[in-house]
Amino acid sequence: MARMYRVLGFWTLVIALMAFARELTEMSLLFFFQTAVFFLLGYLNFSERTYILMFWGYMILSFLGFTYWSVFKMGLPF
Repeated sequence: MARMYRVLGFWTLVIALMAFARELTEMSLLFFFQTAVFFLLGYLNFSERTYILMFWGYMILSFLGFTYWSVFKMGLPF
C-alpha cells in the first residue's frame, strides 16, 4: 500500500510539471505540495488500514474543496 502512495506522488508530479509548463502557477504549486505529501507518506510505512483511512480523508477533503470552488468561487453558468 505504501507503494501506491509513491505512485500517486509520481502522477501528481506529472500533473504539476504539465501545469508548470502551461504557466498555471497556483495549480502547479498545489500539485507539487501533494507530490511531496504523497512521497513522504509513501516512505513512512504505516499499516494498510492507516493508508486506507488517510486516502478516504484525502478524497473527502478534495471533493469538498472541488465542490466549494466550482459552486461558490466560479459562480453559476447562467
